[in-house]
Amino acid sequence: MGRLFLTHLDGNVYSCKHCKTHLGLASDIISKAFHSKNGKAYLFHKVVNVTPGVKEDRMMITGMHTVSDIFCVCCGSIVGWKYEAAHEKNQRYKEGKYILERFKVAGPDGSQYWIAHDAHLVGSDADDI
Repeated sequence: MGRLFLTHLDGNVYSCKHCKTHLGLASDIISKAFHSKNGKAYLFHKVVNVTPGVKEDRMMITGMHTVSDIFCVCCGSIVGWKYEAAHEKNQRYKEGKYILERFKVAGPDGSQYWIAHDAHLVGSDADDI
């Protein structure tokens, strides 16, 4: 296996909760109004130190999307997904953008988001309410 080169970010950084690898900057957040099966999720313009998985079609709250899970390059944990394509015209703004699940990352202040044991969320996508 070759040498791993990581991008170090300066500023308010979101990082992998398992290994603390930098993933994204707070200034690159487009929206905090997204949800996943684990709770809150943030839409980012760009992220670093991730590798994409296999593209697949997923039915989400706002319709069918082609997405690929994204994995931390350091520890291999799934940290969110990338929107590859939106099948609905009004959802195309998501294409090429990334979701980081708040449950799977540490915030800029080192805080972690914990899902309540009685939470029951279905699907993954923006909060339409």
